[in-house]
Amino acid sequence: MISQIQPATLFLGFFILLFIIIILASSIKIVTEYERVVIFRVGRLKGAKGPGLVVILPIIDKRRIIDLRLLTMDVPKQRIITRDNVTVDVDAVVYFRVSDPIAAAVKVKDYIMASSLLAQTTLRDVIGQVELDELLSKREELSKRVQAILDEATEAWGVKVTAVAIRDVIIPEAMQRAMAKQAEAERERRSRVIMAEGELEAAKKMAEAAEYYARSPIALRLRELQTWSEIAREKNMIVVTESASSQLGTFLGVIKSEKKE
Repeated sequence: MISQIQPATLFLGFFILLFIIIILASSIKIVTEYERVVIFRVGRLKGAKGPGLVVILPIIDKRRIIDLRLLTMDVPKQRIITRDNVTVDVDAVVYFRVSDPIAAAVKVKDYIMASSLLAQTTLRDVIGQVELDELLSKREELSKRVQAILDEATEAWGVKVTAVAIRDVIIPEAMQRAMAKQAEAERERRSRVIMAEGELEAAKKMAEAAEYYARSPIALRLRELQTWSEIAREKNMIVVTESASSQLGTFLGVIKSEKKE
């Protein structure tokens, strides 16, 4: 009789020990440094625990693990109409993290999905209020504006938006050609303005030189001789002067040979 009871007792003891091990394994959780465990006991909020060993009562406790690390969310490409009625495709990247794990678990069902949808609508609203030129030239300022709106809206969810970057702006081909023509016309206008300013400056200098030469005939004569000198250095050129300029050859370095009688 004793020999028949012993195997049954051993089996029961082994079953009880296995049950205890399973209960302990499901009750003890290891929470890493970048995580927090929000515990609900019988449906009521117990609090957030971690990091380290956390004891959870089986059956009556329900847990939710919240990651506190910085997360990257890709905002899908949005087709947006700007204030000047130009259709553009814009996408962005949002960097955020959970600052309050209890609020992230209690105030919103899925804080990642909610933040993504809010980022899409906010990006559409902000881009729709600006013109195309402002979108292209003030992308960083618009990113900060989107970040401020998102951060204020997600604060109640325990989510902190750290940065928003407008990654790409795609413009229709027809608008690209129009912008290229506009840029070319602007460069042509600038070049003509620069040429006109140069001609005006040259005219002013020439007028000043003329006034100076009018006051100093000797300077005018020296300038004339210098001009003849430059002409004489050219190949295959003959300089014809008046008889009064008998000393011009000496100045130009030309040796005059006299005919022998």
